[in-house]
This record gives sequence, C-alpha cells and structure tokens, in this order.
Amino acid sequence: MSSQRAPDAAPARRAGRVAIIGRPNVGKSTLLNRLVGAKVSITSSKPQTTRQRMTGIVTHGAGQIVFVDTPGYQLEHPSTLNRAMNRSVAAGLESVDAVVWVVEALRYDGRDEAVARLLPPRIPVVLAINKTDAVKDRKRLLPFIAQLSEARAFVAIIPLSAAKGWQTGDLLDTLVALLPEGEPLHDADDITTVHERDLAAELLREKVIRFLGDELPYAAMVEIDQFKQEGEMRRIHASIVVDKDGQKPIVIGKGGKTLKAIASRARRDMEALFGGKVFLEVWVKVRKGWADSEARRLGAAE
Repeated sequence: MSSQRAPDAAPARRAGRVAIIGRPNVGKSTLLNRLVGAKVSITSSKPQTTRQRMTGIVTHGAGQIVFVDTPGYQLEHPSTLNRAMNRSVAAGLESVDAVVWVVEALRYDGRDEAVARLLPPRIPVVLAINKTDAVKDRKRLLPFIAQLSEARAFVAIIPLSAAKGWQTGDLLDTLVALLPEGEPLHDADDITTVHERDLAAELLREKVIRFLGDELPYAAMVEIDQFKQEGEMRRIHASIVVDKDGQKPIVIGKGGKTLKAIASRARRDMEALFGGKVFLEVWVKVRKGWADSEARRLGAAE
C-alpha cells in the first residue's frame, strides 16, 4: 500500500436556477447586478421598477447559477398591471433549485410577510438581509436576525450590502453548494439570457423613471422600433409610450431638454453594457390603455 496521499478530487460541477424575491425596493435588482458584475436589471428608488422576470448568469468556481430577478411583490396598488406582476413573482418560484429572499435590514412589515407566504416549503431558501451598510450599530442586527429565523428554517442567513458588495461572495458560495450536480447551462462568459433588444428597452425605461418618477411614476413603457447591429455599433430607434396626451410634453420637456437627457443617459449605459458605440433615437407616443395590454402580455407569458 502506498503511503502517498491521493490528490484531492476536483469539486463536483454544479448548475441550476435560483429565484431572487422580495417586496419592492429591497434591492433585488441591485443585488443581481452586483452578483453578475454588469447591469442586467434596472434599478431605481421607486418601487416596481422591475416589470418582468430578468435573468443573470454567474459562473462561480465549479458552479453556474442562473438567477431569476422577479418584480417586487406589490400590495399597495392593486392595479391590473400590478396583479399580473404579482403572478409573475409566483411563477418565478417554479422549477428553481433555491430561493434568495431579500429583506431590508431592520425593516420588516406586512409586505415582507406576504412574500414569506410565497416561499415554497420544499425548496431551500437563503435569507439575504440587504442594506446593512446603512446600519450604524451592527448589534441591532442580532435581534432582527433572531426574529426572522423564527419564521422558517433557512439554509443560511447572510447579512450583506448589494451596493457595497459586502458578503456577496459568501452568498454565491452558499448557493453553489445548493445546486444539483451537472454541467453548466450556458457558456462561462454569458451574463444573461435576455436579448440585447430587451435590455436596451429596460435601460431606457429606467432613465424615464429616474428623471420623471414623481411626475410619471408608472405611466410609461418603452418599445424598441428598430435594433440593428453594424459591426461594433448598434443603431436603435425606440419609443417611450405614455397613456395620456398630457404626459407627452412632460417626457419631452421644454425645448426637448428632458427627452435629450433621458436618451443621453440611456445611451451611455447601453454602450457600457454592450461594449460598443450606440446610435439612439427616441420618440414619444401616446397609446391609451397600454397598461391593460401589458398586464395581458404578462399573464400570457406565464
């Protein structure tokens, strides 16, 4: 018998899908972007920024995680569109291998309770307590963690900061260990399954929310009328669609100033994400009743 030590076996390769859920404005999209290392989901201080399920792909060590970022579960504004997005949240929990439930540090209320009731009983759940960088006295987190740990048996409870990147590596390590053994589902350098055309629409809609969130909180959507790639350059024609005639001049602004600023910021984000020059032209259209049409689209997608 040889006395030499056998070399350590290579870690098993793992791959699977993980849903990120939580009430509005807890930082789900910020967390997804941090984990992926690129802006694949739009962010804003306004709740319900995310309207559709976005995906992010992370190859970490011997594992590959396909994240599904869902819209924030909405109880306060029971519109047709919000009800459709809530159904999208529930659908996002189907056929996943694990769930990351994101709550905000020291802030837990009935909206979080509603999300807790959606947690599937037989799927492992990791509790991510976000925005810990805003907590000056970290000792206050201990009773908060103890309170939440009574809700159910979590695989792990990880205090983190998506904005600062604190402990996001620990979250990835924990999630990879929960995935089934298997080959990667995508190429190692893939970061999302979302088409560039849809990413462009989302980046433009983010800027509409950021510039006009108080005046036009949820009354706009974005359509890509043309998307052409010419070498390293992308030529994009897009429309911002509003519900009422009076909303159009709000988006355009005096002398077109607001629309130009929205388009300029969106173009810079697109160039950073796509890694090439973007030629972007944006128009504003009025289409009454678009929210009901969007709700029907989300419902059909499920």
